[in-house]
Amino acid sequence: MNTKTYAEVRAALLERREIALLDVREEDPHAGSHPLFAANLSLSRLELEAYARLPRRDVPIVTLDAGEGLAERAAQRLTELGYTDVAVFAGGVKGWQAAGGELFCDVNVPSKAFGELVDATRHTPSLPAEEAQALLDAKADVVVVDARRFDEYQTMNIPGSISVPGAELVLRVPELAPDPKTRVIVNCAGRTRSIIGAQSLVNAGIPNPVVALRNGTIGWTLAGQTLEHGANRRFAPTSENTRQKAATRAYQVAQTAGVRWIDAETASDTIADWEKQEGRTTYFIDVRDPEEYAAGHHPGFRSIPGGQLVQETEMTLAVRGARVVLADNDGVRANMTASWLAQMAWEVYVLTPPCAATCAAAWTETGAWQAPLPPIPYVPKVAPTTLREWLRSAEPPVVIDLTAHANYRRAHIPGAWYALRAQLAEARARLPKATRYVLTCLSGLLGYYAHAEFAAWVEGEVYALDGGTNAWKAAGLPLEQTERLASPPLDRYRRPYEGTNNSASAMQAYLDWEFGLVEQLERDGTHHFRVI
Repeated sequence: MNTKTYAEVRAALLERREIALLDVREEDPHAGSHPLFAANLSLSRLELEAYARLPRRDVPIVTLDAGEGLAERAAQRLTELGYTDVAVFAGGVKGWQAAGGELFCDVNVPSKAFGELVDATRHTPSLPAEEAQALLDAKADVVVVDARRFDEYQTMNIPGSISVPGAELVLRVPELAPDPKTRVIVNCAGRTRSIIGAQSLVNAGIPNPVVALRNGTIGWTLAGQTLEHGANRRFAPTSENTRQKAATRAYQVAQTAGVRWIDAETASDTIADWEKQEGRTTYFIDVRDPEEYAAGHHPGFRSIPGGQLVQETEMTLAVRGARVVLADNDGVRANMTASWLAQMAWEVYVLTPPCAATCAAAWTETGAWQAPLPPIPYVPKVAPTTLREWLRSAEPPVVIDLTAHANYRRAHIPGAWYALRAQLAEARARLPKATRYVLTCLSGLLGYYAHAEFAAWVEGEVYALDGGTNAWKAAGLPLEQTERLASPPLDRYRRPYEGTNNSASAMQAYLDWEFGLVEQLERDGTHHFRVI
């Protein structure tokens, strides 16, 4: 297997050459320690995500682990999937550090570090939780907008706040706060989306006084103030007059940031050429709300709301140095999103002209985005109703659920064991012996892809559940929540700013970590970030 050294990877980052540095461990160990631009693409989900996150088959790829052998296995599997320039990072994360490389913890670090750099450079105006509470108690002329995803907002939010995900702010705030004297407070769970959201409004020249809620819901909780749960307040449709003004503002911000545009007259030819992924990786992303996307979108574009794309950049753009093309139907959300990506050193384009009437004719696809997948292998399958009968027999099969632990914990087939796809070999020692085994996940896909390797490791027949656990549910069959763990639940790192039962010490430690990111960026030296 080919290997790459720290000097080689660092040179590619400094020279802004395309490179996909992939941390192929599960998310929890990834969050413990990794290089700045190491995108987490776990070996467990490689088939499900590789073609979307690595669209060019000859892109330079370097796999990384902590010395467990996952990097070699991932490199082999990527080669089998058709990638032609794959290497293993020599020495893993310890080798990176030993060579002088900076290591970062937590997830979505490039975005969070960039947010802290924006705050340090632009001194984004902010307000502590106690002062924000006092304004609300006094019924002051204030609008609080929550820049997170709507599902996050519903989990916990500042009382009275309205859900306005980040890329929507410049478009929606003028009608939520039409009086220029109304103060606008932008919040998220921690810091990044509050900073980026507030600075978006400042950059766009919104006349209202704008502040970020300092430290978001974490700061609110640490101040001993009460959060609201289950709220469903959302922005209303925007008038055409407001849209036009917002589009002008957004275009000017994007122009300052160095965004480029693809004219509508040449868009089809340009996109068709770039879709070939010849010599250059290109990502095509529609940054509108997923419901708008489903109603009609440009063929080949993936749905990622703009605020989340800026917040979780490496979860979609795994190839550092790639080209990005964004689309919307209003000229606001794509341009504002692009302005941030450009500052994060991505080569970014926006489709023009920004109007629904012109774009609609080209937006011929409907429905949710479907990830491109490798060919699905033929494997022995069992129907849900047949599996139900097997489970009632004298010798029931062992059901192994490869889904995300959160999905498994929520509900699973009675008696099913949770296992990580990448740790199936180790999981065998914890599984009961059986004459039949059945692999599943929500969609069934991981069961299909994992079948051959698991069948080679066990005695007995191995099947995949046809249609996965979703098919079991659709058949009206029973579910349970009792956990049986054949693998440790490492697939997701628990964020200190999520949920409602995190300790105060964990939340404060998270804030302290964020405050130190700018210094880490300086020590790392590979980011090329430029704040306008």
